[in-house]
Amino acid sequence: MIPTDDAASPADDRAGAHTAAPAAAAPQGSIELSTQGVGPWPGGPDAWPEDEHYDPELLERGDSRNVIDRYRYWRMDAIVADLDQHRHPFHVAIENWQHDMNIGSIVRSANAFAADTVHIVGRKRWNKRGAMVTDRYQHVLHHPDIAALVAWAGEAGLPIIAVDNVPGAVLLETYSFPRECLLLFGQEGPGLSPEALAAAETVVEISQFGSTRSINASAAAAVTMHAWVREHHDFGVPSASA
Repeated sequence: MIPTDDAASPADDRAGAHTAAPAAAAPQGSIELSTQGVGPWPGGPDAWPEDEHYDPELLERGDSRNVIDRYRYWRMDAIVADLDQHRHPFHVAIENWQHDMNIGSIVRSANAFAADTVHIVGRKRWNKRGAMVTDRYQHVLHHPDIAALVAWAGEAGLPIIAVDNVPGAVLLETYSFPRECLLLFGQEGPGLSPEALAAAETVVEISQFGSTRSINASAAAAVTMHAWVREHHDFGVPSASA
């Protein structure tokens, strides 16, 4: 049984970790913390599991990362490799022309719904705060512009499904998503660029019933990904959290 001590662990995902400041109380920006951390593996080193996917440092000091119980004490690369065995065949693309803070939240949702890959279109740098470190477990590709994304999707054989509330859009609630596809999202405020809309095979919109013209971009992305999951995921097969 896994202990439920919330002790923070310095044995966080080491990819991209920063050098610790001399002061002991200095904030550790790279440590992945959650309210559901676990303490050291009970029983000491003699009781540690021997499977290669376990991280000895996490076993010794505890695991504070925001991961499901299945992945407690696992090495980050082992988690990524395991996720690769059951990622869904839909991709998520996000236009990034204004350094939209929603991008991190969309990446987090893409991880939660096991999207194959996230594609950042436009500026290469994006605000990762909302991702809550989930980008470390998610494949992320960059494309300088829509033309580059379209070329990549064409080579991969993926139809582009744009999501925006524009005239002529198909209601998401009545639309049947292709199993293999690329879901394209715009930015908060301006939505998708004209180039992105022109590149899409289909444009879908989420039904709304209040006074606001649009919902938050990250919320729209989560709704759309979940719609794909409801249509295509085999719920007779145990999920990663089982």
